[in-house]
Order: sequence, then structure tokens, then C-alpha cells
Amino acid sequence: MKQSVNLYNFRDAFRACGRESQFSYEALGYLFDWLEQYEADAGEEIELDVIALCCDYSEDTADQVISSYDLVAEGLSEEEKHALVSDFLSENTTLIAETDNESYLYQQF
Repeated sequence: MKQSVNLYNFRDAFRACGRESQFSYEALGYLFDWLEQYEADAGEEIELDVIALCCDYSEDTADQVISSYDLVAEGLSEEEKHALVSDFLSENTTLIAETDNESYLYQQF
């Protein structure tokens, strides 16, 4: 039996699992939209598994991505760092969104 989930239910599922701080409010909206579009494109429903989503996707700042993936960013301006991170994530994984808080929502690899 499957249950339809709206954005409110989606965000609430993260709270119920104690994962409310895993993603920002804004990023959860982007992730929900992205997953819904994926379902539409693939023609199949996705099971809501909060823990799996937390393992598969991440929201990080540019500095966190640079550190996690050992990117060389010495001497770069903030704008250049953001371009480096955006390009790196776009080329190596699925970059879902850049948030207003200057974080990146992406599929981890």
C-alpha cells in the first residue's frame, strides 16, 4: 500500500525521524520537487525513506564541498569558489539546487 505525500508530509517525515536539521527548509522543498519530477519522468513511484534520502543527498556550503572532495581553492575569491563547486558538482553528480543561503543540494557520490 502506498500513500500520497505532499510537501508538508515530506518535511514532517524528516522531523518524525529526528532528521529535521539534515536539510534546510528550503532544501527540503527543492528535494521534494526534484523527487516528484523524477517520479514523473521515470513513471514509477518512490518510497519515502528518510534515512536513505539522508544517505543519498546532502546540503553543504561551498567550503564544506571543497573540504569533503579535496578541491583546490587556495587564492580563489568567494565567487570563484562558488563557480568551482557548482561546476564540480554538476560534472560529477546531480546538483539539485543552490539555495538562497548559498548552500548546495546534491546527490552524494
